[in-house]
Amino acid sequence: MQRILTRGEIETLDRTSIVRLIHADANTFGIRAERLTQLAKDNPIQDYLELIATLAAAQQTVAGQGWTLPVPDEVQLAQAQAHGMPLFNATNDRDPVWRDMLSALIAELQQHALPGPVQQILAELANADAPALEQAADALLNQQDEHINAAQAPFIMAALQLYWTLRVQAVELKQVPAVTPFGVCPCCGSQPVSSSVQVGGPKEQIRYATCSLCASQWHIVRVVCTHCEDTKTVAYHSLNEDKAIKAESCDKCRHYRKIFYLDKDPNADAFADDLASLPLDILMGEARFYRANNNPYLWQPAGEP
Repeated sequence: MQRILTRGEIETLDRTSIVRLIHADANTFGIRAERLTQLAKDNPIQDYLELIATLAAAQQTVAGQGWTLPVPDEVQLAQAQAHGMPLFNATNDRDPVWRDMLSALIAELQQHALPGPVQQILAELANADAPALEQAADALLNQQDEHINAAQAPFIMAALQLYWTLRVQAVELKQVPAVTPFGVCPCCGSQPVSSSVQVGGPKEQIRYATCSLCASQWHIVRVVCTHCEDTKTVAYHSLNEDKAIKAESCDKCRHYRKIFYLDKDPNADAFADDLASLPLDILMGEARFYRANNNPYLWQPAGEP
């Protein structure tokens, strides 16, 4: 039996031996679609998970359509390195090509026999003008709840995920600053959707946060709040003694994110398993903890302590 390292022992490890940053897999959306389909069986929100599985599969199809995306220039690279900031700022650095990706996603989804209300949402998005779509994207990326259409949000976010995942994948990992602000993606500056404790090789027992936008993963020391960095009041909550997924809460900021243990379930996906475990969110809400941020596939007003 392998001994589990304590937080203190992990902190003393040679930092150069830890894989700091991991790009999203080239088939990340396809893997997500398969996992969603698996998790949908006998799930209380089966229909919704199956819809998002179809959406993720469409993302994978559109991802392979040969998009040309802007790359950071030398000035942008130098500024990020000099100031220790994420390479991109996803809230204001966006090429209009993302709207073409949204159109391609809509066209792909419209080939499926989707429920009438979903077809109506897709038709509305297909007919929306550029300013309206840009305003919707800004509201989502800046979490401006009062300006968000929750029904349209998963589809707009799906296009933004596509855009940023592909754009970040084109960047060499060595170009990403080694030191960036805590709690946000070193690549695009977005918040994590969840975190996972990895297995195998140099990532064994190491915790990585997964970006909610570009799906990059970056190392965060375990037993620390991924929202406020507190280490004294972190606690873990689960349903039915499920050891593969827990909610990591913080009494200081009253927020939580889910954490997955891949030694217990190696197929857990940061997005799919988070979405499929809504009963755990209900439990945390009853305990008056608040999600640090939304899953991009399910938008609801963010709570505040």
